[in-house]
Amino acid sequence: MSANGSSETGCRSDVRPSNNTCSQREVSVTASAVSMTVGIFSNSLALVILVKSYNRIRIKSKASFLLFASSLVVTDLLGHLINGSLVLFVYSSHHKWETFDPHHIVCSVFGACMVFFGLSPLFLGSAMAVERCIGVTRPIFHSTALASYHMKMLLGLTWLLAALVAVLPVLLWRPYEVQSSRSWCFYHIEEPKDWLDMLLPLLFSMLGLLALLLSIVCNTLTSCTLLQARLRHKQHCTGTSHHIEMICQLLAIMFVSCMCWSPLLIRVIVLTTRAKDEPTSFSLLMVVRIATWNQILDPWVYILLRKAVLKKIFTLFHGCPKSHGQHRWQRSTLRSSMETTNLGVSPVTGLTPLGDCRCFGRLPLPDTAIKSIT
Repeated sequence: MSANGSSETGCRSDVRPSNNTCSQREVSVTASAVSMTVGIFSNSLALVILVKSYNRIRIKSKASFLLFASSLVVTDLLGHLINGSLVLFVYSSHHKWETFDPHHIVCSVFGACMVFFGLSPLFLGSAMAVERCIGVTRPIFHSTALASYHMKMLLGLTWLLAALVAVLPVLLWRPYEVQSSRSWCFYHIEEPKDWLDMLLPLLFSMLGLLALLLSIVCNTLTSCTLLQARLRHKQHCTGTSHHIEMICQLLAIMFVSCMCWSPLLIRVIVLTTRAKDEPTSFSLLMVVRIATWNQILDPWVYILLRKAVLKKIFTLFHGCPKSHGQHRWQRSTLRSSMETTNLGVSPVTGLTPLGDCRCFGRLPLPDTAIKSIT
């Protein structure tokens, strides 16, 4: 959700142009343009990295994760392009909605885009968490019952649900309205007329909070399962490096989403059920700006938390020379390939059930051990 990032914090203008008391300095478009530029650059860079990884990966679970991750970055990129362009158009028109939008069409599109590009990243993040949770805790079911067709269908359903919530106010003849800052459109929150005016923003907030809660539960369960497997064997489990990479990215996405979106989702609930004389423009505008940073920070999760970067961090914290760290990583990869061939791991998924994961020490396996396994 790319909202306006202008400096109109103290703007108390009414929706009518005659009561607009904001000065030109207060409605500067500089912050919006900078936010839009940084968001487009970050998401474009992350998309290039993810597409290259998707074309190179042959492991099914990793490919499914990269499909959702690429879709999330594309959604964020489109959010910056579409909503950012609408914000720039509003500023270029000097906030005169009555002139360029007499039929309330632009405002309806603007509000629907704000809701769609706000809920879609939350839904995609929860879908990624559920997919990884199944892949780690039930790898056989994931590899046999969940095909790439099911992953693409789940992806389409998340976008469809977000689009349905976004167009619901228009279908129910409760259109989006221009907010007090006159730079964006959202639900009718100030002085709701009836229960339907309260239901729509509450539905938006509750679905967003539910998606965050689902992500927290699934990511916690996945992380605990991997940690329990390693602690049980007290050694490094081979063939799980891509699991660690994906879990680190999921935890980072979950943390960023919670920090950026929780203030807005909770604030919408408070304002919807508040006393009628409580002002809304200032507090709502501030939390929308915070939520906008989610689309800027999301792509940097995939840029910074890649396996190559994680290897360097691992080497740095363990105080190992670079060549020794790379030699150990390559040796672990070679052992993993040998075990995949000898232990009959599925060539499609590259995974064994987590409970049967073979864990070995840091030294290479002796030949007798390999012969005994084969």
